[in-house]
Amino acid sequence: MSGVVKKFFITSMFMWIAPVAILYAFNNDLLPGVTRLSPHSLTLLSGLLAVISVNIVIAFYIYMAMKEPSDKHEPDPKFVAEAKASVSRLTNKAEESTESLKKEE
Repeated sequence: MSGVVKKFFITSMFMWIAPVAILYAFNNDLLPGVTRLSPHSLTLLSGLLAVISVNIVIAFYIYMAMKEPSDKHEPDPKFVAEAKASVSRLTNKAEESTESLKKEE
């Protein structure tokens, strides 16, 4: 479980750091050729690249999640048993209410 939390934490950090770094680089003329852009173009380009960077981080996180083996994670047997009992109770209640509605008709 700690591996999943670690991956999530690192991905979350990159989702904040990447766009802020891009915006900082554009606004402080750290990239070559940025000084020749108009302020309007500078804002649009930096914003677009910041959004794209977040999407790249999300895509990488999804890729890492899809790459994990599915047999590695086993559900808690107690949770599964309680979930099945809950579903069967709801199903029984729904059947009872359907039967009572048919009797009233």
